[in-house]
Amino acid sequence: MESAEPILRDAAGETPSQAAAVATGTLYGVGMGPGEPDYLTVRAVRVLERAPVLVHFCKKGRRGNARTIADAILRDPAREFPLVYPYTTELPPDHPDYVSALAAFYEDAAASLADHLGAGRDVAILSEGDPFFYGSFMHLWRRLKDRFPVEVVPGVTGMSGCWTRAGTPITWGDDVLTILPATLSSATLAERLRGTDAAVVMKLGRHLPKVRAALAEAGLLERAVYVERGTMAGERVVPLREKADDVAPYFSMVLVPGEGRRP
Repeated sequence: MESAEPILRDAAGETPSQAAAVATGTLYGVGMGPGEPDYLTVRAVRVLERAPVLVHFCKKGRRGNARTIADAILRDPAREFPLVYPYTTELPPDHPDYVSALAAFYEDAAASLADHLGAGRDVAILSEGDPFFYGSFMHLWRRLKDRFPVEVVPGVTGMSGCWTRAGTPITWGDDVLTILPATLSSATLAERLRGTDAAVVMKLGRHLPKVRAALAEAGLLERAVYVERGTMAGERVVPLREKADDVAPYFSMVLVPGEGRRP
């Protein structure tokens, strides 16, 4: 009787078929930077070039800013996986309908991506700026991180892109920097602004009049710089006091540079 063929096993003691059965894809959160494609990191480009599933968030009928940044790299629409938000600015973020719709949206999206990851396909989620800084990626990361391998590729934040293009050093010496979403109440904005040396106010949109009033109350209006679509097409940089209207897109922010220690 002939002897049986030896069973090949890997370092973990598994046969090739067992290893294949448990192999899963990796979830990547890819920081796309503030808008200028040249600010993409080498690591981000490498992940984008090879991942078989490329996810980007968008509003209905649009591609989304993160996807637009990737135009210089991506040429294969078959790899794209758009996730269309049920709401963006139609409802306030604390509205019950907004909260329930977004929760269901992220649950469904996580389930769809889990199917790809479970089948061994890497999934790269394109994230404006940095994935862990106010990023939608975090909602999927929270739902998937305990089930699949994860790698977060950091990116240049929108605020650093804006203060660089504005030629405005944001902190000096021991300055304390405070980052504020414009969605906060006027009273909270003014309180936080009074208690800091330097500030970035993000997510302006329709909140610009409130932010302007809070800056004036805190005595910081003269130092404030308005940046619209920093590093992107249509970039605009102007002292806030010189901006006559209160129209601001979502991709705009106000910078309040510090005036700290300068040897």
